[in-house]
Amino acid sequence: MTATANYGVRDEKIDTLRREIRRHDRLYHEMDSPEISDAEFDALMRDLRALESENPDLAADDSPTQTVGGAPSAGFAEVTHRRPMLSLGNAFDGDELAAWRQRTLDLLETDSFEMACELKYDGLAVALTYENGRFVRGATRGNGAAGEDVTENLRTIASVPETLRSGGGDSPAPPALMEVRGEVYFPKSKFAAFNAERRASGLPEYVNPRNTAAGSLRQLDPNMTAERPLDIFVYSLGYAEGGDVPDTQWETLDFLARLGFPVNPHNRLFADAAEVLDWYAYWVERTGELDYDCDGLVVKVNRFDYQRHLGEVGREPRWAIAYKFPAEQAETTLLDVRFNVGRTGSINPYAALAPVFVGGATVRQATLHNEDYIAEKGLRRGDRVVVERAGEVIPQVVRAIAEKRGCSDEQVHMPRVCPSCRAPVRRREGEAMRYCENASCPAQLVRRVEHFVSRSAMDIEGLGAKQGQALIDAGFLSDVADIYALADRRDELAAMERMAEKSVANLLAAIERSKARPLANVIAALGIALVGAEASALLARRFGGMDAIRAASEEDLTALNGIGPKMARAVAAHFAQPSNAAVVDKLAAAGVNMTAESRPSDAGTPLAGKRFVVTGRLSNYSRSAIQDRIKELGGAVSGSLSGKTDYLVAGDGGGSKLAQADKLGVEVITEDGFEELAAGGGRLL
Repeated sequence: MTATANYGVRDEKIDTLRREIRRHDRLYHEMDSPEISDAEFDALMRDLRALESENPDLAADDSPTQTVGGAPSAGFAEVTHRRPMLSLGNAFDGDELAAWRQRTLDLLETDSFEMACELKYDGLAVALTYENGRFVRGATRGNGAAGEDVTENLRTIASVPETLRSGGGDSPAPPALMEVRGEVYFPKSKFAAFNAERRASGLPEYVNPRNTAAGSLRQLDPNMTAERPLDIFVYSLGYAEGGDVPDTQWETLDFLARLGFPVNPHNRLFADAAEVLDWYAYWVERTGELDYDCDGLVVKVNRFDYQRHLGEVGREPRWAIAYKFPAEQAETTLLDVRFNVGRTGSINPYAALAPVFVGGATVRQATLHNEDYIAEKGLRRGDRVVVERAGEVIPQVVRAIAEKRGCSDEQVHMPRVCPSCRAPVRRREGEAMRYCENASCPAQLVRRVEHFVSRSAMDIEGLGAKQGQALIDAGFLSDVADIYALADRRDELAAMERMAEKSVANLLAAIERSKARPLANVIAALGIALVGAEASALLARRFGGMDAIRAASEEDLTALNGIGPKMARAVAAHFAQPSNAAVVDKLAAAGVNMTAESRPSDAGTPLAGKRFVVTGRLSNYSRSAIQDRIKELGGAVSGSLSGKTDYLVAGDGGGSKLAQADKLGVEVITEDGFEELAAGGGRLL
């Protein structure tokens, strides 16, 4: 199959998945009649996320993967959440949970912390607002920032308190204004009875409790919601004003229960990681005993001051993680091992499988990651293998069943030449991947062009995979910057098949318009490893221009909240590559925008030109919040101390950085001292 054909198949698969997911969304949200199970729907979403991750050039703003939950429906008033309703990161085994705990310990600079553990029940997240103890508004999670006003529907759920207990006895006084968050679910026992009634009435049955709960709560007619025996568990306090509230998650759960909210009885508080693992193992064997769907534990840092210090990254809190129960597995046959070429030249193996139903979907392909993964699993063509679906990833081959291996099974060898251009491939030192290093490899260049012209990058309409392949075949493009030289080939373009004068004029006009794209889009278009739209915007905002980004060191990059060490290395390595630097130079020479929108000068701001390091636990800021505050006031933030550091802002438990600051002669200030500097009343050295 040609490279163009491969891309056509891939494009078609992504488009088909998007259409299918949107159709099921409509069935679920608008018609209250889902055709597939929750697991099947999640499997479709995982497939789409995996394909979009592997092909960032095909990202689309309107893809079902680009929002948290669903966009608010036009049938409901929109409610903006005062605090975003975040999603959770996942851990799928004890090692991943241990890694999360160690990262948390390192960020807190402490030896231990308590963990509040809650069952992860599967329903629809909502926010309930109370004023002076009375329920006044309820909203769905929506996209995390805004949801739908479903107040009247929530009033039909008997376990949602209309009025809170108000002091006296064992009940605390509720805050004057408070928002609590919880999960609406459809009890499995009542769901079975509900479906039996529908069957007896000749009505279609619903597929599963979770989808039905979500669809029921989003009915435009509250009377329809009232017909469904929904229930709710409340699990957190979103915000509170005008009253005393607890300082920990564990105390908050008790506080909410004493106010009259339904709180899950299986919550536990643990100080030791081994206790969490034991509690997890206990529930792995007993989820069938629950009257609601449950797919794991949610593990939260108990102290709220610790939570504030840890903050969030992207749409996930650092202070909580979902520890998922084991994925469903199934046995099938490994028919073949095939390879494709990534945008960076990586040779990516994948398994062609005999179709098997697992994790709510029929699986025909699975990732094999890299050469070492294949060797570790001892895979051979024709093997009987175990496959699984787990988390937001495509299916993977877990192991070969050696005892079922036949005598004709073939060992798997990585290709010695590129499947696209037949050039030699090489495994780089310290990496598990093999790469085609032919800069003119059609597969790589086509995918780079696709990514470069996509809507989330340079947005050049009329130049897609097929046109890009044709231009490469014609010798017009040797890199993405050559797109801006196409204006000199107007006559040659018009002579190409399916390229009439009008289409050429439209294409060249789109190319010219793209020169004014914001710097964030230009950065995203370069296809830097690990750098997506959010990181591109951050780089543009913080550095202001392409030259500053190219000159930034790894230390400069990691000083930015949201840029980790791996991403910093990827950015620095990208611009250190001469061919990549040459592309940027050609883009600049062609007139492509290389600067961010002008910002007010930092000159004269209280912290202008000063470099800060933050350590320890602060009272009024999370780590990310104070770093953002420093940058807003003209200062710079680094993760490590050096002779160039002006101030170390130290909270409780500053640890070794205090001694290092003393050795380097760096001034140490408290949180109050920082506030004085920020107000302009402190002493700037």
